[in-house]
Amino acid sequence: MNWDRIEGNWTQFTGKVKEQWGKLTDDDMTEIAGKRDVMIGKIQERYGIAKDEAERQIDHFTKHS
Repeated sequence: MNWDRIEGNWTQFTGKVKEQWGKLTDDDMTEIAGKRDVMIGKIQERYGIAKDEAERQIDHFTKHS
């Protein structure tokens, strides 16, 4: 699945996103609002990982959602 589809249907994907990244809060989800770059930053912040690792995880998520 491509990111445009996730962004367009963000409210439907929030459950799956929170299932994958449980440390993301409801406020984070509101702030992300389907924006990939914001999501990368939030995952980095919550999990203490590098940007490339956050991007890799998101790419994996989009391919398997």
